Amino acid sequence: MDRRSEPDISETGGNGAPGLTKTVGEGARDEVTLQIGGMSCASCAGRIEKALGKLPGVSSVVNLALNSAHITFDRNQTSVGKLADTIRSAGYSVADESRSFDIDGMTCANCALRVEKALGKLPGITEANVNFALERADIRTLPGQLDDADVIAAVEKAGYHAVSRNKSDPANGQQDIEKNGFDKSLLWLGASIILTAPLVAQMIWMYLGINYHLNPWAELALATPVQFLIGWRFYRGAWMALRNASANMDVLVALGTSAAYLLSLYNMLVAGHDGQTHLYFEASAAIITLILAGKIMEERAKRGASAAIRELMALRPRRARKLDQDNGEVEIDIAELVIGDIVRVLPGERVPVDGKVSAGESELDESLITGETRPVARVPGDTVVGGAVNGTGRLDVEVTAIGEDTTLSRIIRLVEQAQTGKAPVQKLVDKVSGIFVPVVVLIALVTFGGWLLFGATMEASIVAAVSVLVIACPCALGLATPTALVAGTGAAAKSGILIRNFDALEQAHNVDTVIFDKTGTLTEGKPTVRDIKHAEGTDEAGLLRMVAAVQAASEHPLARAIVNAARKQEIKIPDITDFNSKTGAGVQAKVEDHNVVIGNEAMLADLGIGLPDGDLGSKIADYEGRGQTVILVAIDGRFAGFITLEDRIRASAKQAITDLKARGINSIMLSGDGEDVASYVAEQLGLEEGRGRIRPQDKAREVEKLRKAGRHVAMVGDGINDAPALAAADVGIAMGGGTDVAMETAGITLMRSDPALVEGAIDVSIATRRKIAQNLFWAFAYNVIGVPLAAFGILSPAIAGAAMALSSVSVVSNSLLLRRWKVRGEKS
Repeated sequence: MDRRSEPDISETGGNGAPGLTKTVGEGARDEVTLQIGGMSCASCAGRIEKALGKLPGVSSVVNLALNSAHITFDRNQTSVGKLADTIRSAGYSVADESRSFDIDGMTCANCALRVEKALGKLPGITEANVNFALERADIRTLPGQLDDADVIAAVEKAGYHAVSRNKSDPANGQQDIEKNGFDKSLLWLGASIILTAPLVAQMIWMYLGINYHLNPWAELALATPVQFLIGWRFYRGAWMALRNASANMDVLVALGTSAAYLLSLYNMLVAGHDGQTHLYFEASAAIITLILAGKIMEERAKRGASAAIRELMALRPRRARKLDQDNGEVEIDIAELVIGDIVRVLPGERVPVDGKVSAGESELDESLITGETRPVARVPGDTVVGGAVNGTGRLDVEVTAIGEDTTLSRIIRLVEQAQTGKAPVQKLVDKVSGIFVPVVVLIALVTFGGWLLFGATMEASIVAAVSVLVIACPCALGLATPTALVAGTGAAAKSGILIRNFDALEQAHNVDTVIFDKTGTLTEGKPTVRDIKHAEGTDEAGLLRMVAAVQAASEHPLARAIVNAARKQEIKIPDITDFNSKTGAGVQAKVEDHNVVIGNEAMLADLGIGLPDGDLGSKIADYEGRGQTVILVAIDGRFAGFITLEDRIRASAKQAITDLKARGINSIMLSGDGEDVASYVAEQLGLEEGRGRIRPQDKAREVEKLRKAGRHVAMVGDGINDAPALAAADVGIAMGGGTDVAMETAGITLMRSDPALVEGAIDVSIATRRKIAQNLFWAFAYNVIGVPLAAFGILSPAIAGAAMALSSVSVVSNSLLLRRWKVRGEKS
């Protein structure tokens, strides 16, 4: 069994930033996440999915809350550039960035074509152009997908030389674009408010009994720039949607405000009215102003929902102090570090990369990575995680992982992976959103005809229809699920709970039975040797020497404890041959021509080796009854003795079991240790059941047995031997200090080895599902109640526009409440 002492998130492919990953085992399948601009409601997301679905070998999930599309495609049939072009053809933008390089060594136009072709094969490239005359290459690529070094390497491989012309930081550039875009929206909103305020003011004056009206031409002058200049975004969005045989929120806004504006213009110019009571310029201008304000609030709220990802990304330092033999301490870019370098971390600084402490002592704050609120002591030999904040000591750290292989980058990928998923209920929402706008337009037409049929004036009929158009909001429906999912998974990540996919989140709230592994899960997983008992024909040092030789080839905690005990006694550990491991039972090997078997009673029995009678045999049961693990040893087919080890129960384990029991959740422990050890630990923790001598395949069978009995099972483990059960359970939960295999199999990873987080994972699942249900209820209820009220003339167009603007904001704001979620007992 391979374990690690520190959290290490298994490679799932991908990039810390949205980018492209390769899917192993499915032929030429790739995955890519594209950032999309211009989506205004769930209909937009559905239209993009429909457009992408027409491409061969493409499947996609569009997330309105994150403005992104997660796409799986066959790279032999399409490319990232084709995907981006398809989205743009549907009327939306795809975020990318431009980079330039000087190319040396080209002698003709064919050289330029060759470089262009080489660049076009790089993942994430949406466009590549090479100018032979200028000896320059210009590319467009997905943000964060490629480093300049990747491009230069591709050019070098093609037989040419490239030098980057890029000095600015793409990440900062993207942030500037977002900030400028947001500032521009605020400017448009400010202008819209200034122009709309006089129009709305006359309505307020009327309610106050002040008989004052603007001149109709003044109203026209104020409303026109709001309608056609500030409101142009709605016309553009509507045209793009209609051109692609679809409809979205922009269609409703454009139709509604245009109807109000044109009716007012008609009354003013054609119908001969005096404009005192029959102009609706204030309605059209107010609708646009309110919806624009709502969109800005919505964007800000959406950024809040995904704040966890940005906070994690902000943890990645850009510079590091490298210790150079020739130049001493040199500050370099983080990208220039290689594995094996030594970096110095001063007090108060962030650890730049994953590594191992080579000199110095300090305490690290890893709270934003593992959720652990207390500083963790680090001494030479201990591992450290990039992004952690150093305390008062100075540390020299040997780099063990860089770039996208660091723990922090893997955490970011896992959180992003979860946030690109879709809940099953979202499929229903997507279907509703797909027909929402056409149905609303039909209702508006029926409203218009109904009012006319029952004797209302043309004006009253149009006003009622306009109210229907502008109050209906597909945005609230489209945002209900993804914003809750993003906020929930983000809050969980900040507490050290990584949810890899929505299936795990969906199932966790149903769990009524939790199966725990013992070693490393309920216990600390750092056993120490207590006693060594030898049979006749050998001595204590000789037995320990033989056992340590075999166990030196294993990373199992029990093996490490035995090897450490031998080294403390300064015993020279010999080499071995013919090493063989039997998962869940033991190991055997040849040591100096002696066949040494180490394992449990079942393994020895399989080899025809029985336990001794008398005092030595009875002591085995005594030790196991006290909760100690007994390792049996046979040499050359004869029982040679045993070694006892003790693994302390985790401090939080008992309270974790108590909390689960309070929720009505049964807790069971399955262990490969002896029955007595398992019973002792189960009794200490108050478990419903504790069983020992359980092999890995037996754990999986036990999970299946409980599921067939109608139980919803979560399996919690940290080792290779737990992987089958983790895969078989409804929810697999891997402890962060465990193996890559366990974390790759599990749907949820706990970033610190704390059993209390198991209840936290279940709790955040319940909280997230509750928010989704609340959001969907209010989104549906809003439209079900609001549209009839508008159709019956109870709501004016301006009030309907305000209600539409606030509906999606209220849904997102409700989701943001999940950001306050904390593991029970954790300080805010």
